[in-house]
Amino acid sequence: MKKLNKMGKIAVLTSGGDAPGLNACIRAVVRTACYYNLEVIGIKRGYKGLIEKDFIPLSARDVAGILQKGGTILLSSREPRFHEYEYRKLAYENLKSENIEALFVIGGNGTFQAANLLAKEFDIPIIGIPKTIDNDLYGTDYTIGFDTAVNNAVEAVDKIKDTSISHERIFVVEVMGRDSGFLALEVGLATGAEITLIPEYPFPMHHIVESIISSIKKGKRFAIIILAEGVAHAKEFAETLNKHLKPYIDEDIRYTVLGYIQRGGSPTAFDRVIASKFGVFAVEHYLSGNKNFMVAYENGKLTAKPLEISFGKIKKPDLKDYQIANILSS
Repeated sequence: MKKLNKMGKIAVLTSGGDAPGLNACIRAVVRTACYYNLEVIGIKRGYKGLIEKDFIPLSARDVAGILQKGGTILLSSREPRFHEYEYRKLAYENLKSENIEALFVIGGNGTFQAANLLAKEFDIPIIGIPKTIDNDLYGTDYTIGFDTAVNNAVEAVDKIKDTSISHERIFVVEVMGRDSGFLALEVGLATGAEITLIPEYPFPMHHIVESIISSIKKGKRFAIIILAEGVAHAKEFAETLNKHLKPYIDEDIRYTVLGYIQRGGSPTAFDRVIASKFGVFAVEHYLSGNKNFMVAYENGKLTAKPLEISFGKIKKPDLKDYQIANILSS
């Protein structure tokens, strides 16, 4: 692709929950745009900054040294005012006042739906780049941040497992995933968890109890249970399970909620690379004349899909992976 002779201007923002790899993606968008002689405006705090015109110019040098950093240099927020037309109109007017020709949004389903309203109402090009540690965005096999979140959780569970084995105890470890079990399933497989519980494939309590009792009778007196937050809260789940198992165990069941530790930290090499590729692809595809699309990773390749493809749908984990986790936990 040839460099442009005429300067254009684009803007980029991050919205919703943070995810490792956001800075790598911001860097890629900015440097690719600069390479093709585009100016870049960074919008701070997502749609809040878009409404309040919290804009900063970004050059190739401004994004130096951020590739390995977690979080987002542009900051993020959730902005309920954007649901109202008057504030979306204000956001559009702010973009036009700076002669911004396209808006690049790095986010998930909610971020894309909000941006799509701008595209429909004011005919401004919107380019979506998918990120969420849940990896549940429909239309793409991968979202920025998932690999790092899995590794963060695996590192924590490995340490908990040492204590579980040493004290012959059962531990319930709650991981993120309100509507999706991708994270829990991957962590369960990677840590050899005895039981993995995810929202998509319910596992009755009596089966859990029977499975643990069977293991105890075989001489196994410890267990790790990976629990997606969308299934139950770890505290209540551990208390209920403890009542059922009281006659069979010497120690009360312990529980741990990993929480936001999963979303922080330096991104893995995979997240750095994929976020960089997403950013370059997004800018180049836009410069090829395309608009109102989301970047997607499908069957090992990057492609572009309509923004609307992700709306109102949640991707489900492969049932085969869940069966593999059950087979290996025996």
